[in-house]
Amino acid sequence: MRIERFEDIQAWQEARKLTAQVYKLTRVEPFSRDFGLKDQIQRAAVSVMGNIAEGFGRKSNQDFLRFLGIAYSSVLEVQSHLYVALDLGYIDQKQFEATYNMAASTMRLIGGFINYLQNQTTGEPRTKEPPR
Repeated sequence: MRIERFEDIQAWQEARKLTAQVYKLTRVEPFSRDFGLKDQIQRAAVSVMGNIAEGFGRKSNQDFLRFLGIAYSSVLEVQSHLYVALDLGYIDQKQFEATYNMAASTMRLIGGFINYLQNQTTGEPRTKEPPR
């Protein structure tokens, strides 16, 4: 499969699932009433998707790599906020583990794509399929 649009990127697809999960968790009380944490974890999750898409639209692999690095960091931020939510009793251990693992999967895909682009010497990243 060729990558012709950002929606074709497997890491973006996984980030989309992660974002939906974060919004699902933050809709329920008492999490929904903690406006600071709720806003922060939602923004971090959305940032993952947004930075992958924005990086894809850049003209060079170097720019794309920079945005993928930001997306990778945002996944780590989501994971960190999940600990706060767990410690405050906003989510249970099962929800924590499921969402944390979803974030880890997203991070692995982003990391693999970063490695792929770093090793690529010619061609546009949008025309070749990264390893899975």
